[in-house]
Amino acid sequence: MHSTNTPKPIETGDAPEVTRILARAFGDDPMMLWLFPDEEGREGRLAQWFDVMLSQKYGPLGHCEHTDAAAAFWTPPGTAEQHPDEGTLARINGLLGEHTARLGEMLELVGEATPQEPHWYLAVLGADPAAQGNGHGAALLLSGLAKADAAGLPTHLESSKETNIGFYERFGFTVRGEIHVPGGGPTLWSMWREARGDVRR
Repeated sequence: MHSTNTPKPIETGDAPEVTRILARAFGDDPMMLWLFPDEEGREGRLAQWFDVMLSQKYGPLGHCEHTDAAAAFWTPPGTAEQHPDEGTLARINGLLGEHTARLGEMLELVGEATPQEPHWYLAVLGADPAAQGNGHGAALLLSGLAKADAAGLPTHLESSKETNIGFYERFGFTVRGEIHVPGGGPTLWSMWREARGDVRR
């Protein structure tokens, strides 16, 4: 594996570059376009959004890795869901503004559709568009799947891009259902993968 797409843990000092990468990766994502419909300044707000996700949620609770051009946030089972503190809520409200209610609607629907059995959850996986096709996303996905498989646990994710379904299917995921966000919101595809002994293809 080329050194630049070898997964490594996200350290505190990596956050600015990681969040910029994810902002570019999700620049055309239907969910992000719905939450951040105003084009002006969107990339900067997306970077701040992923900084909140990394610093307040997945960094402390999850398993976060990056390559030189991609990042992935996972949470293993048994991770306690923490309610954001007032400072975090203020940051989210400042980023989303009048569209903050959309986030609550989406999270409620996703929560209702979340599988109840223990599983690893892939919350975020994104590669810089300039580096897509170079194995960054696959390397990060395989790294997390190896940990889930070692624990004998299945894996769950929601894809907000229909074009990404085939990518995940190549690694053993199948679509279990669709989540339709009302009010002109996007469709999310709930995907599931049973644990297996060897993730290599």
